[in-house]
Amino acid sequence: MDALLVALSDPHRRTVLDALRRGPRTAGALAEQLPIARPGVSRHLRVLREAGLVDVEADAQRRVYSLRVQPLIELEQWLGPYRALWEQRVQDLHTEIARGRDEREGS
Repeated sequence: MDALLVALSDPHRRTVLDALRRGPRTAGALAEQLPIARPGVSRHLRVLREAGLVDVEADAQRRVYSLRVQPLIELEQWLGPYRALWEQRVQDLHTEIARGRDEREGS
């Protein structure tokens, strides 16, 4: 989980994942999405690969990257209880706001 969160913490890596969400891309096509030099793109792709977020296949001279959704599903499952907690807190806030509005209008 730690490697996954570290991988997701960088905006350049999130840009790569957003591009891969639309389908497999070559390393060159991914590099065009980022305002950094190719060696930096390679380092970001390595971090994503080591975190299990992307797969890579060789296609002649090119490397084609694709998104692996399983780690994201696991992250979603881990975040679920926290999301439920915050949704309940937001609902409680809405209830208190409505209660305060009702009390002001009733006065």
